[in-house]
Amino acid sequence: MDRTSPQAEGPTAQEEADGSRRQSFVAGIKVGVGLAAAGFVLAVTFGAFARSEGWGILPPIVCSLIVFSGSAQFALATALAGGGGVPTAIVAAALINGRFIPMGVAVAGDLRGGRLRRALEGQAVVDGSWVAAHLGGGRFDRYKLFGATAVQWPAWVAGTALGVVVAPPESLVETLGLDVVFPAFFLLLLLDELRGSRAARVAAALGACVAAALVFWVPAGLALLGASAAALLGLRNGLVPRATRATKEGGGS
Repeated sequence: MDRTSPQAEGPTAQEEADGSRRQSFVAGIKVGVGLAAAGFVLAVTFGAFARSEGWGILPPIVCSLIVFSGSAQFALATALAGGGGVPTAIVAAALINGRFIPMGVAVAGDLRGGRLRRALEGQAVVDGSWVAAHLGGGRFDRYKLFGATAVQWPAWVAGTALGVVVAPPESLVETLGLDVVFPAFFLLLLLDELRGSRAARVAAALGACVAAALVFWVPAGLALLGASAAALLGLRNGLVPRATRATKEGGGS
């Protein structure tokens, strides 16, 4: 008679999968905490700036709840402050957020469910989370993506609310040296990517060369934008491994 109890058996495949998802989600939270701290500081600045431009209290907070993009929100606020009008401000913000189109396309293959669910999961695609969730070869860890965004969004909204209520002077962030916090976290993410990917190192080197060449002819911002063309290397270095993996998993059929 077999007296082996179910408790003595090892974890099932489902339990292992659940454990792996939890680990990925927690790993995302750990990355997201640092990004959230930097985002919080930036959000305070946005809240204070919007309040100083006459937005009132509620509109900046609602904007952060819905848009959740520092670059787009600052573009929106700056355009309105410059007298560009609402249509111009919306177009400026939309153009900046256009980067999420290729980012969403890249991660789409790793999302799950029907159209509505995939659209909801896609809301987790923000810059820092997208980079942190990248596994290489054009693949992404969706649970790490969710975990990293889960802490950033409330921090962004809370920072905006604090900035609106307290309204610190715009120079405070630069005075305390906090304006380098957000770029510093992105630099750490980049360094982590460079350590694990030869293609990333090649793209980074090429981007640096392009920026160094363009900076003599165009403003620094445009030079950096042009340098991003080096990321097109991912079209070759990312899609091919995915196709190769699918062939192997399918037994070559």
